[in-house]
Amino acid sequence: MKVTRDENGAGFERFSGGEVGKGSSNFKKVVRGIKITLLVLIAAVCLLSSFYKVGEQQQAVITMFGKVVDVKGAGLYAKIPFIQHAIKVDTTTHGLQIGYRTSSEESENYSVPEEAMMITSDFNFVNVDFYLEYRVSNPQTYLYASGSPEEILRNTAQACIRTIISNYKVDDVITTGKSQIQADIRVLLGEELQKNDIGLQIVNLTIQDAEPPTDIIMQAFKSVETAKQGKETAINNAKKYQNEKVPQAEADADKIVQQAEAAKAARISEAEGQVARFNEMYAEYIKNPLITKQRIFYETMEDVLPDAKVIIDDGNTQNILPLEPFAGTESSKSSAAQSAGTDTEGNALLEKSDESKEQ
Repeated sequence: MKVTRDENGAGFERFSGGEVGKGSSNFKKVVRGIKITLLVLIAAVCLLSSFYKVGEQQQAVITMFGKVVDVKGAGLYAKIPFIQHAIKVDTTTHGLQIGYRTSSEESENYSVPEEAMMITSDFNFVNVDFYLEYRVSNPQTYLYASGSPEEILRNTAQACIRTIISNYKVDDVITTGKSQIQADIRVLLGEELQKNDIGLQIVNLTIQDAEPPTDIIMQAFKSVETAKQGKETAINNAKKYQNEKVPQAEADADKIVQQAEAAKAARISEAEGQVARFNEMYAEYIKNPLITKQRIFYETMEDVLPDAKVIIDDGNTQNILPLEPFAGTESSKSSAAQSAGTDTEGNALLEKSDESKEQ
C-alpha cells in the first residue's frame, strides 16, 4: 500500500495488486476454518445424539417420524440422529396422597376435605386419608394413551374408594374393617386401571387415617374404641383364667373319679370276699350245723372272755358285787360287739338257710 499526495497536500491510500491478492487469501483461510469447525461440531453433535443410555429404573420409548418403533430397557443403545428420538420414562414406584397433602415448607400434613370426606352405608360422614403407591407398567401407553395419566389415576382411585367405603359402616371404617377395605379398593382399582389402560399399575394402597369429621364425634368414637379395647382385655383375662382353671378342675375331676372307681372296686372285692366266706361257712354248716354253731360260739367267747372279770362265790352269802364293766377297755367292747354282731348275722344267715332248706 502506498500513500500519494495531491497538489493541495492531501494524501490518499492506494493498494497495489499484490497486497489485494494476499488479503483475499487470508479471508478464504478464515472461511475455510469456520466451515471445518462447523463440520466438526455437526459431526460431534451427530455422534453424541446417535447414542443414548437407559438407567436401571427407566425405559425408553423410541419414535421415528412421530411413530413408536421400539421400547428399550436398561442399557446403552444407538439411534439415527435427528430422525429417531428416545423418550425416557421413570418406572420407579411413586406415591399419591388422597385426602391430604404434605406442606413442603413445614413438612406437616393438612386435610383436603373435598377428597377426604365420605359417606358410609349407615349414612355417617367420615374423613379417610389414603396413600397410593403406583408405577409405570407400559411406557408407550403411559405417554400416548392419555394426556394426564396421574390425574386420571387420582380420579379413578377416589371413585373406587368412595364406592367401597359406602359398603361399610362407620365403625368398621374407623376401627376393625380397615384391612378388608384396603383389599377391596385394591381389587376394584386394579380392574378399573386395566379397563382404562393408561399404562399405570397399583403397587399398594393404605389407609393413613380415618376419623369423624367433628371433634365431638371424634371423642365419642374414641370412647367407644376404649370400651371395645376394655372388652377385649376382659375377654382375654377371662380366657386366661379359664385356661388356668379348667385343666386343674379336669385333673381334680379325674382324681375323684379314679378314687371313686378304686373305692368301688375295693367294696366290690370286699363284698365278694364276704359272700365267698359265708358260702364256705354255709357249706360247712350244712354238713354239721351243731358243730358249726358251737365253733362260732367258741370263737366269739375267745374274743370276749380274755378281758372279762369272773367272780365265783358259793351263792349263800349276800354280797354287793362291784359294778365294773364286763370288758376292760372300750376297744375290747367294740371288738366284742363287732364279733357278736358278725356272729349274730352269720347265725341268722345260717338259720335262714336251714329254714329254706327244710321248707
